Amino acid sequence: MSLTEREIADNKQRFISIVKSEISRAGIDKLMDYLTEKSDFFTAPASTRFHGSYDGGLAQHSLNVYDCLKDYLTRPRTKELYKMDFSAETVAIAGLFHDICKTDVYKRGTRNVKNDMGVWEQVPTYFFEDNLPYGHGEKSVYMITGFMRLTREEAFAIRYHMGFSGTEEKNSVSKTFEMFPLAFALSTADMEASYFVD
Repeated sequence: MSLTEREIADNKQRFISIVKSEISRAGIDKLMDYLTEKSDFFTAPASTRFHGSYDGGLAQHSLNVYDCLKDYLTRPRTKELYKMDFSAETVAIAGLFHDICKTDVYKRGTRNVKNDMGVWEQVPTYFFEDNLPYGHGEKSVYMITGFMRLTREEAFAIRYHMGFSGTEEKNSVSKTFEMFPLAFALSTADMEASYFVD
């Protein structure tokens, strides 16, 4: 899959529109200036070979996670039984910025692959090259807090959004999900977007 320039531009516009309508926290303007003017956030892929591994995949994945998170949190069961009730601002911050750590880390290149005829040929690919190797979720928290404050719930949700599929210590994931339900909701939304939407 790949996105057209128009689709990339539309995703950027939608992302900016959500931020403007839902987030009023001090520092959001500086964070958005960084994303729009000083990084490759809106043109970067979301991975090297898996979900969103195409130009614009990172922004599209972020929007998909936001949509999945909003949808999950509107379920009567999550509100009534699980008591998950978060502000629109918190939902936007967690959903849209959970993977900010993926900015400026994917580089274009080629790799050799056998085609249908069994002949080796070069195909375009991305390589992961991180000049700030601070982990995944924790790097996103670190980058965001360089621009604006996060609530404890938001920080833990972003830090542990990989859930049990990440490299985190499993007991820490369990404890985080118990203490900060937004972390569970964001992890669920991230998996839904990664496996079914992206």
